[in-house]
Amino acid sequence: MHILKQLMKKVIHIPNYMLFITSILLVLLSSILIVFIERDSFPTIFDGFWWVMTTVTTVGYGDLYPETVGGRWLALFLYVFGIGLIGVVIGKIIDSLAIYRKKRQEGDIVYKGKGHYIIIGWSQKAKFAIKEMLATHQDIEIIIIDQLEKAPMLDTNIYYIKGNPSEKEPLEKANIKEAKSVLIFADDKIMEGQLADGKTLLIASTIESMAPEVHTIVEVMEENHIKNFKYMQIDEFIISNETISSLFVRSAFRNGMSNIFGQLLRRSQGDDLFYVPVKSSWHTYKDAFDDLLSQGATLVADRDHLNINRMLNERLPDNAELFVICDKPTYQKIIRG
Repeated sequence: MHILKQLMKKVIHIPNYMLFITSILLVLLSSILIVFIERDSFPTIFDGFWWVMTTVTTVGYGDLYPETVGGRWLALFLYVFGIGLIGVVIGKIIDSLAIYRKKRQEGDIVYKGKGHYIIIGWSQKAKFAIKEMLATHQDIEIIIIDQLEKAPMLDTNIYYIKGNPSEKEPLEKANIKEAKSVLIFADDKIMEGQLADGKTLLIASTIESMAPEVHTIVEVMEENHIKNFKYMQIDEFIISNETISSLFVRSAFRNGMSNIFGQLLRRSQGDDLFYVPVKSSWHTYKDAFDDLLSQGATLVADRDHLNINRMLNERLPDNAELFVICDKPTYQKIIRG
């Protein structure tokens, strides 16, 4: 018994890949060997494989069993060494799953996927952004980067990486060069807008130095800081304080204004803003406008140009990116068409 315990201790410290290879070889060779030893009781290799697997996993159905001395010696060998080896392998698998789950919770992972979205800075705004993103596309993968002790949110397609996003290491772990887009939220623990934008700018500059081709969107607290972000060639800006204040004022002067913005910002109610690809049959903005209107959608913008109604006779450029307002069924019909 002492010798067996010492042997099992040594087996535990064998590298995982060696354990897996040894286990596979043990099962395969035993399956073939029992067929040669017990030709009458085990007519096929699959019968031998079935018996070996039920033996080493201690299930032991009893539907197949060896009758010769050689077959029983093989069974004894599997009882002593096979069950122990497979038990260690199963234990290793369970430990690996537990370690991986712990690493995910603590943000100690390396993401290898592509076309994902990275959210930097955890807050309620980030939480609502993730909810909206998943409501738009359920199959996307999202990486959260922050310095929290544990992941604020985890799911099959939501990952967490712990680290300072102004440094390269956590961004490299998030595979930022292969990301589709990066959303940088201002640190809501910093009350001073200038300091919050300074931290955001530092993060954005690190991202642009590593992955200038990745689409980057930042939350800016003060509008006069936008020039600094433009200098860093940031793609888009969301002005936090001014946007909220402007919406309050517009709602105060005209009742219901906030409801209009609310419908465009939330996919859970009313019509929404959708991107539609340009059709080959559209030569002018009027062609696109009339065709979309006949399907129940209103063309409102080409990129950030909102003056479509004054551009109807102009030719559609090759790089046009058209946006319409409609409901989801109408949008799906347009895409299918």
